[in-house]
Amino acid sequence: MPSKPGRPLRLQDYLPYRLSVASNAVSRAIARAYERQFGLKIPQWRLLAVLADEGALTPQMLCGRTVMDKVTVMRAARGLLQRRLLTRLPNAEDKRSHLLMLTAAGQRLYQQIVPLALEYEAQLLAGIEPRDIVRFERMLRQIEQAACARIRR
Repeated sequence: MPSKPGRPLRLQDYLPYRLSVASNAVSRAIARAYERQFGLKIPQWRLLAVLADEGALTPQMLCGRTVMDKVTVMRAARGLLQRRLLTRLPNAEDKRSHLLMLTAAGQRLYQQIVPLALEYEAQLLAGIEPRDIVRFERMLRQIEQAACARIRR
């Protein structure tokens, strides 16, 4: 609900707080499974998923796609490189940069994780009408776009 002048701030009713709490709860729950079963932290999973979806990208591009800072992306990439789940390639467009790409082992691991991720999503959404899920996803995108627009100002 939009704020009204003079309305007190109640943290439990504050949309940015609620979104953060919900996001953290969802991430923590799935993070346990990723770490226990696959030895992956959430930032590493995000890199795997983006690279599986889009192919080779620079670390800078990964920062934008994952909405993670450079340090987090580089730390996650380092762990995945050590496990030989990623490889570094020269960047023909910018010699100062490099591309990160999934190895065959990285692709196989990603394919193992996908069913777990989709099952987890299904469990989260169980009991919610499909039309409500579509509306919720649309509203989340609108909120994200509004927040990004404010950041660019």
